[in-house]
Amino acid sequence: MGSLFRSEEMALCQLFLQSEAAYACVSELGELGLAQFRDLNPDVNAFQRKFVNEVRRCDEMERKLRYLEKEIKKDGIPIMDSGEIIEAPQPREMIDLEATFEKLENELREVNQNAEALKRNFLELTELKHILKKTQVFFDERETREVDESLTAHLIEDAYGAQPHMLEIVAKTGQLGFVAGVILRERIPAFERMLWRACRGNVYLRQAEIDDPLCDPASGEQVFKSVFIIFFQGEQLKTRVKKICEGFRGTLYPCPETPLDRREMAVGVMTRIEDLNTVLNQTQDHRHRVLVAAAKNLKTWFTKVRKIKAIYHTLNLFNLDVTQKCLIAECWVPIADLESIHHALRRGTERSGSSVPPILNKMDTKETPPTYFRLNKFTKGFQALIDAYGVATYREANPTPFAIITFPFLFSVMFGDFGHGFIMTLFAMWMIVNEKPLMNKKFNSEIWNIFFAGKYIICLMGFFSMYTGLIYNDFFSKSLNIFGSEWFVPYTTMSVIREKEVMLDPKNAFTDEAYPLGLDPVWQVAENKIQFLNAYKMKVSIIVGVCHMLFGVMISLWNHMFFRRQINIICEFIPQIIFMTFLFFYLCLLVFHKWCSYSAVADAHGLKEEGAHCAPSILITFINMVLFKSSYPPNGEVPDCDPYMYSGQEGFQKFLVFIALMCVPWMLCGKPYLIWKERKLELLKANNGNAGGLMEETNASQAQMIDGSAGAVGTSHEHEEEFSDICIHQAIHTIEYVLGCVSNTASYLRLWALSLAHAQLSEVLWSMVMRIGLSQTSWYGGIVLWAIFAAWAVLTLGILILMEGLSAFLHTLRLHWVEFQNKFYQGQGYPFLPFSFEIILDAAQNTELD
Repeated sequence: MGSLFRSEEMALCQLFLQSEAAYACVSELGELGLAQFRDLNPDVNAFQRKFVNEVRRCDEMERKLRYLEKEIKKDGIPIMDSGEIIEAPQPREMIDLEATFEKLENELREVNQNAEALKRNFLELTELKHILKKTQVFFDERETREVDESLTAHLIEDAYGAQPHMLEIVAKTGQLGFVAGVILRERIPAFERMLWRACRGNVYLRQAEIDDPLCDPASGEQVFKSVFIIFFQGEQLKTRVKKICEGFRGTLYPCPETPLDRREMAVGVMTRIEDLNTVLNQTQDHRHRVLVAAAKNLKTWFTKVRKIKAIYHTLNLFNLDVTQKCLIAECWVPIADLESIHHALRRGTERSGSSVPPILNKMDTKETPPTYFRLNKFTKGFQALIDAYGVATYREANPTPFAIITFPFLFSVMFGDFGHGFIMTLFAMWMIVNEKPLMNKKFNSEIWNIFFAGKYIICLMGFFSMYTGLIYNDFFSKSLNIFGSEWFVPYTTMSVIREKEVMLDPKNAFTDEAYPLGLDPVWQVAENKIQFLNAYKMKVSIIVGVCHMLFGVMISLWNHMFFRRQINIICEFIPQIIFMTFLFFYLCLLVFHKWCSYSAVADAHGLKEEGAHCAPSILITFINMVLFKSSYPPNGEVPDCDPYMYSGQEGFQKFLVFIALMCVPWMLCGKPYLIWKERKLELLKANNGNAGGLMEETNASQAQMIDGSAGAVGTSHEHEEEFSDICIHQAIHTIEYVLGCVSNTASYLRLWALSLAHAQLSEVLWSMVMRIGLSQTSWYGGIVLWAIFAAWAVLTLGILILMEGLSAFLHTLRLHWVEFQNKFYQGQGYPFLPFSFEIILDAAQNTELD
């Protein structure tokens, strides 16, 4: 709790490492993850640093591993993860790793090239086989028609119309030339039109589709092709036809003219296809064996290479001494972990075999250290919510410990339903129980990763929503009658049956006993339920908001005391707490006083001045208080009602408002005046070097107050702020606080508004959807109820839990960021980012998933 409430004390240390032991020492620090190194070579180009060649070698090894990973995933081979902790290898092991990766990459590339060449040959033979098979039909048709020249002419005429010069040539020669090939099926129409236009109809095209898809050796995709054969006359048309085929990426194959030659070629093609199949299967088996062997060690190789690369990248941040035998580094480390860092450096020195121990010296610095909180998997999610607003300034109070309780509580005030909270809790508990299996699956969905990272937040929000659901007595918009009602009906049965609405008088129908827990279930059937809940939830939201803001002002006192900001305590905290207490906390006390002093039961006992009809309006009372106006009885027609809740209220309220108003100039002028006075005394001291001891003591005490107000732990005045800037900043701070007290208090009314909206939406969903299924009395009522319940459940999950839950979550986040944290939280720090192998490997794995 201590390290979570206030960040760890940090120290800037200088580290001297022998060159031979630097690699091992940095490796041990990376495993420990408690040192943030600074770049001592900011002006040196990244390509001119000492270990740039080693970093390049690591990049090359990582490229080869990514190539192996791509090939492994292409074949669907699972990548094994042993789960063991892998230490960073020694520098001499880089040579063995490079040789292993080089051998694997070359072997795999050679296998892939051979396989691609074999697949290309197989594709060509397959296409040739289909050409010989499909074109046989075309040649059979041609041979049957070669007997008569008119039949050949008729063949051309059927396709493209009769050209006289074509018929004459065919009649004289009796023969046509031809080419055969394969083309993509979707290019056939355009291919046919281009042949017709370019050859002016003097060619004859026949095509047939190949039924089975063919595998493209380059891309590995399945494509559909068609066999074509083109008949033409003359060498000129032959050249033109080949150019068109080349333009449409059609592949031409030699096709014999005689049936005997085609048959012999077909037999030879089938034999070669069978041989190629055998060779391809052997090649694929060899490739598979290589990839399976690589998949077993791929995770280990990635971890080793990334650790080596991270070490050399960190070593590039170091400086070399004059002798070139020692590396000098500067790093931020937690003071509490200095002993652990010493042990890690000692282990690294022993591993390297060096005889010179490393030296770690603390340095004096005026720089602001980074902010570091020790987190676990429970507090990590809540800290992420605070860091999204701004990282805490070094050693200032952290809102996270308080947000662990206040965040789910404020959420539950807006989301108060036992049933909805129960569903949310079940979902969060499922994620918590199955945390390790779900974490190992590494989902790519960003929404799921957000839910999973905030599982403990969701669990607490659901649990608190169950609690407020009991207080509101709200369970899926229905009330639970656990303890029975404290109201009773004093009318006869016939009176109740005759009257549609019955008014229950609290003087006669109430037992004068409080309901044990939450709201009485009788309010579920009351016509004035909304009016009652309106007043109740509005007052509760104001009380919760004022207490929350007062707590934030109290935390600012802890900050001032810790940093010894005495002037801030006197000129900021005291007037702030007085202003808020005398106005807004007094408003909350009036609410409690009204609840306790006025009731309808008092009229039954003859206490008319304490009856419900004499209860004054809190809002009107507060407005009259601020405007210094007198209050009047709430009901002018009732003369015996007192306009005030207690004797002396008017004078006491004027006193409170007067003191609160006096706090405004106190906050506005107090701090600038004390700073001006302190600087004037310092100037007098500089002019009069022989100042008395009393003057020195006064200056020292006031300097301590002023230095603390600047937020620094030390007492340095190197960068004094201009006095005009101090006045402007203090004026802005005062105006922001005074106006913020009003606007922030009103902002907490969102607790009331969203709570009512959620309850009414849940009730509307029940009455308009679920009641339809419950009202069915026929034989198919069960089926209708089943369908209606499914629709109601989907709408409940989608709208009331997801959408309403997200809305309440965002409003709760705003209440913490704006209304609560602005009272004490600066959020102007920067995070502690240590050199840690765990963080580096997790970031690399998340990048791969993205």
